[in-house]
Amino acid sequence: MSSKICGAREALSCIKDGDTVAVSGFNLTTAPEYLILELFEMWKETGHPKNLFIISDTLPAVPGRAFDKVFSELYEMKDQDFIRGVLMPFIGWSPALMKMTLENRIEVYSWAIGTCSYWFREAASGRPGIITKVGLGTFLDPRQDGGASNEIAKEKKTCKVSVMEIDGEEWLLYQAPLPDVALVRGTTADTDGYVSMEEEGFYGTVLNIAQAAKAQPNPGKVICQVKYVVQKGSIPTRDVIIPRALVDHVVVTPDEDLHRIAGSYVYDPRLAGHIKAQKTKELEALLPTPDKIRDRIVAGRVLIEVMKLVANLKKPAFGNLGIGIPVYVSWMAGEFGLSDLLTLTVEPGPVGGIALVGQDFGVAISPAAIIPMPDMFTNYEGGIIDFASLGFMQIDPKGNVNPSYSPVRVSGPGGFPVISAGSPRTYFAGGFTAGKGIDIDADGGKLIINSDGNITKFNNELVKIVFSGPEAAKNGKEIIYVTERAVFGLNENGLILKEVAPGVDVEKDILAKMDFKPQIADKLETMPEVLFHQSMDPLKEYIDNILKEAGML
Repeated sequence: MSSKICGAREALSCIKDGDTVAVSGFNLTTAPEYLILELFEMWKETGHPKNLFIISDTLPAVPGRAFDKVFSELYEMKDQDFIRGVLMPFIGWSPALMKMTLENRIEVYSWAIGTCSYWFREAASGRPGIITKVGLGTFLDPRQDGGASNEIAKEKKTCKVSVMEIDGEEWLLYQAPLPDVALVRGTTADTDGYVSMEEEGFYGTVLNIAQAAKAQPNPGKVICQVKYVVQKGSIPTRDVIIPRALVDHVVVTPDEDLHRIAGSYVYDPRLAGHIKAQKTKELEALLPTPDKIRDRIVAGRVLIEVMKLVANLKKPAFGNLGIGIPVYVSWMAGEFGLSDLLTLTVEPGPVGGIALVGQDFGVAISPAAIIPMPDMFTNYEGGIIDFASLGFMQIDPKGNVNPSYSPVRVSGPGGFPVISAGSPRTYFAGGFTAGKGIDIDADGGKLIINSDGNITKFNNELVKIVFSGPEAAKNGKEIIYVTERAVFGLNENGLILKEVAPGVDVEKDILAKMDFKPQIADKLETMPEVLFHQSMDPLKEYIDNILKEAGML
């Protein structure tokens, strides 16, 4: 039997012009960076393979690395024929790819991470695609953009979304071409081709991507990048993640720097789950901390809501915190000694631990558990989590949310559509205005607005709808929109103002800074004044009392 261990060029020679290539990678974690760069070098030297369509479970890149390096060079080549299109849920780490998207240079499709990740499982099972309610009433709905990020994608429809009706209810069917070749990553392979992932930050969708490439009717090839090769049969059985039957070629990276566990780390046993590091001030300093009192107020109001939930459930809350202001909720819980009352997750698989941010987002220091990414998104889509807190850029009268899209930035939806659609309770969190000139303070139990931002965030029209307020209201979700000066709820008629900060003039400071007039609750409440002090001690005491009354502290 011939060996599966070979050089990169020999392995990659199986890729033909026009192939669909699936590539694992959430940022640099599980990204086969060496294979990506070698494939690109082959094309530059020979002109082949060309016209490739790339599908990933997220985006195998951080700025300057992996696919961002590729797209940065391709952007300068006006007539490049290496890549004809991509399906990638998040492209924000590749400025060059975002520019190519806006300039209509290649087809670009962006589904939610969870949808894309689960699509690999469905494709591997021989099903026509993934059927889900995620995306109804948003830009993923074919009655809007159908997940196409530019005009050429809308025209070509290499990936498409269709509306289906099952028992009188609408569902979406997501379809994409099966991969001809998969490029995946593990840590160790034995000489038979069994692969383990013991030095990776998570499992991601690696196994399912390999399975999708091997599915009928035209089974393709799987190439796996690893750090080590060991003797046949020497990998412990429970450590094997990819069986040898799914692996055609194993390529050993010549440089561990091209096999990073995360963007800032070549390897760290704490990220791989091998060491449970003791929490120290140094480790806790890795958590983002708010440098604006406005952000601290918003995070504090969300934490109050989460701790009320803990008190009601009589157990730690299982949830997800998105990027932006929501990440400060974890920091604040730590400051108040309440971390044990939260079981927090990160999209690609870690549960617990200290979740990292920036180009290291996705991994966690000393997580309590690591599960495959499709299984993590089952927790979100199925409403198994208790809550989510997510950021926002725009909100409209119907309660629809745009978290990140602007006319000059098409970052992709990331995990947002699945988390926000599935969670039974979502607490959106953000500043009330944006732009230059914001000077907001708090003292003596009141909010002080010295000067406001010049950009309104409550708009009649959104750049893209990524969360559907009407769908959430129809499905009985508990939705709250938290800012430093106002808290809104959601009902069947849309957005409703429910709380205002002490010291705020409703007409001048809230309604005049919105493009529309929301519903206003008959009994308008005041946000807890404990949020509006220089010290956080009053807020801590307020939350402690909530928990003590419930017997949770």
